[in-house]
Amino acid sequence: MASKLPQLQGKASSVAKNGLAFYKQLLEQNKHFVQDPPTVKRCQLLSNQLLYTRLASIPSRCEAFWKEVGSLKNLMKDKQEFNKENAGLIALFGLECFAWFYGGEIIGRGFTLTGYHV
Repeated sequence: MASKLPQLQGKASSVAKNGLAFYKQLLEQNKHFVQDPPTVKRCQLLSNQLLYTRLASIPSRCEAFWKEVGSLKNLMKDKQEFNKENAGLIALFGLECFAWFYGGEIIGRGFTLTGYHV
């Protein structure tokens, strides 16, 4: 174990050097997104803008949801157009909803599968 310590330290230092270069490059490429001056007041303003922008998007999201529900109702009325492709899309959508729910549950438990913190 002690013989691997210098090797591990060498890898850690190379990651640190490359990580710093990556960090600087990333900030340079995205400097137009950085707010100047970086004050608490400015951060609160951006946070409020994000919140109210998301709240303003709720009606369009609800409209899109009800449009999808309407198309599903029409599909169920006209069962002759119901084929394997549509059944696959419905199954995929259901699977995606389940995956998002399950992922949210895992995140809510602190990224543990059993719910117990180790």
